[in-house]
Amino acid sequence: MTSLPAFGLNRFDYTSPQAFAADVKRAEDFGWDYAFIPSSPLLLQDPYVNLAFAAVATNRIHLGPLIETPMMRNPAVMASSIATVDALAPGRALLGYGVGDTAVRLMGKRPSRVAELEEATVLTRRLLDGEDVDVGAARPAKLRHARPVPLWIAAGGPRTLRMSGRVADGVFIRVGRHEANLKTAIDAVRAGATEAGRNPDDVKIAIILHTILTDDMERAALMSRAMAAGFYEYTPALFDPPGFTWDGPDVHELKKQVWPDFHHAADLEAAGRIVSFLSDEITESFALYGPPAMIAKQLSAVLKLDYKIDMVIPHPVPAPVPRGADPSYIERFATEVIPAVKAALSAG
Repeated sequence: MTSLPAFGLNRFDYTSPQAFAADVKRAEDFGWDYAFIPSSPLLLQDPYVNLAFAAVATNRIHLGPLIETPMMRNPAVMASSIATVDALAPGRALLGYGVGDTAVRLMGKRPSRVAELEEATVLTRRLLDGEDVDVGAARPAKLRHARPVPLWIAAGGPRTLRMSGRVADGVFIRVGRHEANLKTAIDAVRAGATEAGRNPDDVKIAIILHTILTDDMERAALMSRAMAAGFYEYTPALFDPPGFTWDGPDVHELKKQVWPDFHHAADLEAAGRIVSFLSDEITESFALYGPPAMIAKQLSAVLKLDYKIDMVIPHPVPAPVPRGADPSYIERFATEVIPAVKAALSAG
């Protein structure tokens, strides 16, 4: 029998710290295991203030930013902030790192390089462990309120995945749900862990899956095509392991018809019509979509693969801002999808 993973959500009501805390408390009541908040200074209020409010309003759910990047905050600042959250919710904080995308581009900055992210992760880990760290100052740096918060990295490319395996406690993988892409990504993480002399089984794996929860199958199919196009738009290499081909106009020419991209288009159904040439097989390889029973079947198939998945983050699509998600999503996924997945895994 395959064990049930933890379930996390990174779309909540972000209109105020109080609203975020109330939404996270509601998620905790429905059985969610993790609550995340994006770190994007120009778009959302401070993540650590929000997390602090949620920490004191909850008792069980784990909390953290998804994601932070050293291009926006110094590792010492992030270590201090997440340690403070963990002091409010002992053993429940998690720090999610990544190269950065929207947040850094809005500030005219570039994403972190892989080596920069690795260096920042190692430094943050040492600070959170309470070590004395030589940073070129008069005396070694030391975080006085250090706490052993887990450090995870969001990764998709092969170099970042291998690096994550070397230094992270866990890895957030977003490559869709096709077995070949999941295998390629997880194998890269495990190879990185082995290179570093670590036990690959000690590096936890989370998968982020775009999830279109709707009973309208025509709408679901169109939006899932837009999701597939979005993956190709940013990472064409994801079509290689499954043996897919892009049999349409150049994706960057098509992108001129959507804004800002296929994953975040204001009208995802219209975006899906633009790429109607994508096959059903491609459409079914990236997002979870359809009514709850159908999504449960799709997700169960992923979890029955040979690799142990420690966490699933079903990313709701579309995700309006600033509310972050349809309030019913928290309840419907927890009460209609997760129990069906659990039953399917128990049945073998």
